[in-house]
Amino acid sequence: MAGKKQYPLRVDAAIYDALEKWAADEFRSVNAHIEFVLRDALRRAGRLPGPRSPGAPADGSAGANESTGKNE
Repeated sequence: MAGKKQYPLRVDAAIYDALEKWAADEFRSVNAHIEFVLRDALRRAGRLPGPRSPGAPADGSAGANESTGKNE
């Protein structure tokens, strides 16, 4: 398993409360849920290193609009 980095994180109280409730709904700790949300956002943006899905373009442009290069 890869090492984990520790860092202080300051967030608005309302954001923390929402994360805490969402984490509880998913039976996760807040810390684990933050990692889950970040990993999902990185994956959706094509910025998470790792194996690509079968059929995904090699340039990482999956889900991007060809004319603008932006996700829709």
